[in-house]
Amino acid sequence: MITLDALRAFGADVDDGLRRCMNMESFYLGLFAALKGDRHVEDLKEAIAAKDLDRAFELAHALKGVYANLSLTPLSRPVQEITELLRARTDTDYTPLLEELSARKAELDALL
Repeated sequence: MITLDALRAFGADVDDGLRRCMNMESFYLGLFAALKGDRHVEDLKEAIAAKDLDRAFELAHALKGVYANLSLTPLSRPVQEITELLRARTDTDYTPLLEELSARKAELDALL
């Protein structure tokens, strides 16, 4: 199981995450079980590749909420940028942001 120290080393704002969970450490850490094996980042990459910007926006927006609520800053930053680009329906190369997001998600998965 993931620990607060591992999350801090990953770059998460653990103190903020705990505040969002009424300082209940077991509750906060328990939320990470739902992220194990999660495919939403892969689904986002596929939607962008297919130029399905509506679906991509929905996925990015949902991920942004999850990562922000868990205070996972290394994941929140790239997905927030992707979300805003998709909100504006910006036709751009999302590859660098998707690669950063995927790399950070892989780091988190290794901790889970």
